Amino acid sequence: MDDVKLTASEWNILNCLWEHSPQTVMQLVGELEKTVGWARSTTITTLHRMEAKGLVRCERAGRGTAYVPLVERDRAALAETRSFLDRVYQGSVGMMMSAMARQEGLSREQIAQLRAILDQAEQEAEG
Repeated sequence: MDDVKLTASEWNILNCLWEHSPQTVMQLVGELEKTVGWARSTTITTLHRMEAKGLVRCERAGRGTAYVPLVERDRAALAETRSFLDRVYQGSVGMMMSAMARQEGLSREQIAQLRAILDQAEQEAEG
């Protein structure tokens, strides 16, 4: 799976599975009912669609079934970030950072974090 594109519903389920895996259908139903207000049928339908897309795998767990994620959180987040950057800022990290810095009024701590990230990226680019 090269290009991970997740719907909001898929993110909800994968976030649960990334936190704790495997989880039974009923564990997911309970968690998603509590966090996003989903009905049992919504969770089950979404799980079946995700299984067909290769995003999760269903495994036998005793008398029931449990789900595990087949996509890594980092990979999904990177793909989502790239999609957002391309869609909103025409792929320009500089434009995005400029907009964020102007709108958010970054704290000294946040600026120091960004500087450290950029210093690391610069070192990696140099070799």
